[in-house]
Amino acid sequence: MDSISKQTYRRFLLASQGLWPGRRYRGLIGAEAALNQMEALQLDPLVMVARSQDIAMYGRVLDYKPGLLYKLAYEKRKAFDYGGWLMMYPMREFPYWRLHMQHRAEKGLRYESFSHPRREVIKFVLDELREKGPLSNRDIEGDAVKTWSYRGRKETSVTLFYLWLIGEVMIASRKGFDRIYDLRERVLPSEYDYAASVKETEDFFCKKHIAFYGVTRENSLKTDLSYYIQRKVSTKEAGGYIERLIEQGEIARVRVEGFKENFLVRSSDQPHLSALEAGRIPKIWKPKGPTTEEEATLLAPLEIVSARGRAKKVFDFEYVWEVYKPAHQRKWGYYTLPILYGDDLVARLDPKLDRATNTLHILGFWLEDDTPKDGAFADALANGLKRFADMIGAQKIDLSGVKPVKLRSHLKKLLHTK
Repeated sequence: MDSISKQTYRRFLLASQGLWPGRRYRGLIGAEAALNQMEALQLDPLVMVARSQDIAMYGRVLDYKPGLLYKLAYEKRKAFDYGGWLMMYPMREFPYWRLHMQHRAEKGLRYESFSHPRREVIKFVLDELREKGPLSNRDIEGDAVKTWSYRGRKETSVTLFYLWLIGEVMIASRKGFDRIYDLRERVLPSEYDYAASVKETEDFFCKKHIAFYGVTRENSLKTDLSYYIQRKVSTKEAGGYIERLIEQGEIARVRVEGFKENFLVRSSDQPHLSALEAGRIPKIWKPKGPTTEEEATLLAPLEIVSARGRAKKVFDFEYVWEVYKPAHQRKWGYYTLPILYGDDLVARLDPKLDRATNTLHILGFWLEDDTPKDGAFADALANGLKRFADMIGAQKIDLSGVKPVKLRSHLKKLLHTK
């Protein structure tokens, strides 16, 4: 079994998500390639400065602007959003999700906050879509639900959500973040309107789980595969999948410095790990613009490499998105974002966009103890702030929350701000 250093592990996780050594995608085609590389992109409605999904794409696509993701998904039909844990996936995956949808329908959605919708309401909603075209929850009249549900206040709203979960309707577009639904056959490109076999689906999601995390703990497959195929997968069954894929040469085990458990990696990624161990960067990762050493990147709050405790395990960087915490319990700030410099998380800032004045306010800024204090870091941070401000349409940057005087002075000079 191969062993890799923790630095190789960290670098590969960043690179496998398209974040290091710099942005290697550009334009609409690049956004599609970035989503394919990421495997999935979590969506969130909050828009303090920009939505989490837009910040994630900004970190990968050199010329990204908000709106490009919607164009990719809802105009070009290259992606679809789905699931209680709301994610955007490449459209080519839809045939594999049909098993997930089928099992959701069969078990009656007992884990959701509502019972199975009445047949007459299902028929009514489908008829409305068929006759009137794409509709939102607001466009369809309906009786109030008898039992409270966070999925909707009307029976028709809950039914739309149910039909979306079982794949009968899809999100055709969004108005802001509000969903506009339509019948599956009018949204899904015809070449993807079929259901993959059970074996194809199970193999696909085993490999997708590993690809999504880059290098993943062996014992995590059971949990994620259970979600993907919507049935309980036992430890023994998960082990069987792993051994078969290893025997077929699809995946391999690897040890990571500092961790006791075994990890899994796709066999096609092993040459990249070997290159990193030898101190080389694979040519296919060559950036189209500045590297992360030349331009720091603000990471999205739901970024897979740092969210849900991974920042601590991988980067020794404590990070909790505090947006849902009461103000008095926040350690940093409402919308605090980690800052990637080189291959490490070295700082964080709490941003806010004043849309009336088009000003990006840095409300708070915190350096790690081991953050470089030299001019190279200050230059990279200034470059990163400028690209971020351009992405969200801010014309001015207020640096008053950056308390280190020397750093703030350097940033002001580079950004031509007061």
